[in-house]
Amino acid sequence: MSLGNVRIILVEPAGPLNVGSVARVMKNMGLRQLWLVNPHCDPLGEQARQMAVHGADILETAQQVATFPDALTGCQRAIATTARVRNLPIQLESPRVALPWLVETGVTSALIFGPEDRGLNNRELNYAQRFICIPSNPEYPSLNLAQSVTICCYELYQIAQLHLQTPLPVPHSIDTASLDDLEAYYQHLETLLLKIGYLYPHTAGARMEKLRRLLHRAAPSTAEVAMLRGMLRQVEWALAFLPRSDIDDSLETKSVLE
Repeated sequence: MSLGNVRIILVEPAGPLNVGSVARVMKNMGLRQLWLVNPHCDPLGEQARQMAVHGADILETAQQVATFPDALTGCQRAIATTARVRNLPIQLESPRVALPWLVETGVTSALIFGPEDRGLNNRELNYAQRFICIPSNPEYPSLNLAQSVTICCYELYQIAQLHLQTPLPVPHSIDTASLDDLEAYYQHLETLLLKIGYLYPHTAGARMEKLRRLLHRAAPSTAEVAMLRGMLRQVEWALAFLPRSDIDDSLETKSVLE
């Protein structure tokens, strides 16, 4: 179990003070990978550095990327944070319950935080497999970005310390497909389902959200995603090269055999 494989991803952070505070608490809690998606402030400016103090090296080594999917490249697991009850059928968990899943041995993972003014939107949430909401006083539940990151980093540090005291069994093998492999599969699947008329443009987004959640729960391996993409390519080949009559005959034969 290692915190070195956990990315803290800030999507479009706007406040340099927040970014600096995040770097400081990451240094405090032993996390080193800070990823910034299209930052709307200068993460290396004076304000950020003043807040980071001895965590300035976290700012200096932070990865800056243009798009959210770029920040997830190479990750197998992702947890998104949200402060709002949404119209998505997702299960919200507390950090203490969900975060141990991020730090299993051999897994590259991401903990994602949205912009200060809006949080993560539904499209961004679709990239995550699990979702956390930090419990707080219902009279004033709102936490700012730096506070939210601090709480989650503390929980991650406690998990790592507990593991040092009582090591957990190491799984024989973890070959969970990367999130970018899954995203490529989702794009391929959506294109094909639109082509054959299973999806319609005006409802494709909602249907694909359900398919994404299904696959995220299954946590398929790299080989399994490759198999699924192979099925899609075979369907595309059949649609392109087999006469319609042959496809219909094949379906009728299958129906009789069943």
